[in-house]
Amino acid sequence: MKQPNAAHTNILFALALCALAVLLLYPSPAPAASAQSYFTEGHAAFHALLKNSRKAKYRSNWEKVEKNFTRCLKASPNGPYAPKALYYIGRVYEELGARSGLKSDFRRAVDYYGRVLARYERHGWADDCLYRRADIYARRLNETDPARLDLASIIVEYPRSDMRAKAEAMLKRLGKYDWAVARVSGSAQASGPAPATKPVRQQPLASKASDPSGMAHLDVVRFTSSDEYTRVVLELDAQVKYRYQVLGPNTDVNRPHRLYIDIQNARLGHDVTASTTVADGILRSIRTGQYSKDTTRVVLDFLDMQDYKIFPLQNPYRIVVDVYAPDGSAPATTRASLGPRVEEPHHTTADSTYRPPSGSKQMAGSLLEQLGLTVKTIMIDAGHGGKDPGAVANGMREKDINLKFAKLLGKKFEAQGFHVLYTRTTDVFIPLEKRTAMANVQKADLFLSIHCNANRSRKIHGLETYSLNLAKSDAAVRIAARENAVDPRAISDLQFILTDLMVNSKIKESRDLASDVQSNTINRIRKKYTVKNQGTREAPFYVLMGAKMPSVLVEIGYITNKTEASRLSSDSYLDHLSNGIVEGVLAYKGKIERYAMN
Repeated sequence: MKQPNAAHTNILFALALCALAVLLLYPSPAPAASAQSYFTEGHAAFHALLKNSRKAKYRSNWEKVEKNFTRCLKASPNGPYAPKALYYIGRVYEELGARSGLKSDFRRAVDYYGRVLARYERHGWADDCLYRRADIYARRLNETDPARLDLASIIVEYPRSDMRAKAEAMLKRLGKYDWAVARVSGSAQASGPAPATKPVRQQPLASKASDPSGMAHLDVVRFTSSDEYTRVVLELDAQVKYRYQVLGPNTDVNRPHRLYIDIQNARLGHDVTASTTVADGILRSIRTGQYSKDTTRVVLDFLDMQDYKIFPLQNPYRIVVDVYAPDGSAPATTRASLGPRVEEPHHTTADSTYRPPSGSKQMAGSLLEQLGLTVKTIMIDAGHGGKDPGAVANGMREKDINLKFAKLLGKKFEAQGFHVLYTRTTDVFIPLEKRTAMANVQKADLFLSIHCNANRSRKIHGLETYSLNLAKSDAAVRIAARENAVDPRAISDLQFILTDLMVNSKIKESRDLASDVQSNTINRIRKKYTVKNQGTREAPFYVLMGAKMPSVLVEIGYITNKTEASRLSSDSYLDHLSNGIVEGVLAYKGKIERYAMN
């Protein structure tokens, strides 16, 4: 083998020195830090900052921690550390909010916890995000309704979660629901007229009130009335036991039939008037007083004995009394005492002297009106509003979509010759039980409540229409709980109350209306869009309870699904959707008119 000479060796050595110089002057780039390393660094910095109260005062230090988790997300946006990074960014802004007192910081924390829930609903930290978000809602933002919903979601969606016990404890602290009683209640719910000699007792629903003495407060007494129907609402700041009884008239002291409700372990609120004159043809007055040191009494004085229903609702806790004229109108003697009454236009009364020719279309129309089968006036209810945003997702608020769509739908109905009424035309809050009362008082022929749906899974989508009845599935229970803004377990209590209320409700008519609205809406939309038909369902919605007319709740799409959220912001899509609902109502109207003609 030939040996290299000295010159050759020197050349090789010189080349090696040049290569070394190049490496020293132009080093190769270091490998990019991994998502894991960014997360590990951020995690350590976060907990170190928690322990250092001096450094934790400065916003810049928290922002440095947040950058580590942001880099983790950028390094691997769909990797295993992404949900954890989102969670810790939420924690960073929660800690910032605790120090700055800025609601904007807490809102950002809520947003990041929500991102975890929207993208990784089955991640092991999803229940932690729900709990921390509920805590922010309740303690930092004073928004107890969404807090309750998040806590209820832990209990229902994550029953084996280590956060479940904490969620139940926080729900107890928030009040308005008694867990121990809820597990055994429902067997003796009071409803309907009571014999005059035997009081009817409500199943105990006692809970700790905010008063140091443990007493609840009757804060509000309000009513909505017409000559055929009156709804009285007694609103309290805690759940209570109550009993009620009907008393016959006492001519010696000029006392009419009256219904009294004794609210136990309760005091009269400062702003409650001792006596309120109603004189609507059904009630003479509503009287309140402190019957004893621990019992508040509310008395309804009837102008004449009428049918009535009593049932409790939650969040806030209230006792609702629906009072009806027995034959759908106030007694003639009562009307006379109230002075002349102007008949509403386009309504033919049963005692009119004029009779259309037998067999004529005019006779059929008169018969329809007398039987209560007319569909002339439609009340449209834009769900949520004011302080109640409804579902919030994809940069949209349910209350805004509902209102926009309700107005569009109303114009479509008016173009078809219907008289349209609204529960709200602006961004205002209206209690759920007042919405149905407004429809009853204004004698609407149909009641349509407009809502957007929501689900923890972003994949769920489609349209569905609900009527009032007992819930037949877990999904129906969850949706009713969300729309009623109550714990899902409270629905089981409501089922028992509803069994009695359904006796005089338009259950079958509402089911038929829901079917026509759902099928026609789906057929109309599918001419241009692909949409899933979720069908018609039944559930106990507060907003439908006590309605005297066929009434449905329409879920026009899932705001949590990106595709449907985008569609709900499209005027073209809403136009198709509204046309479908109008066609459904016209189909229902045609059916009942053909029935009457035959």
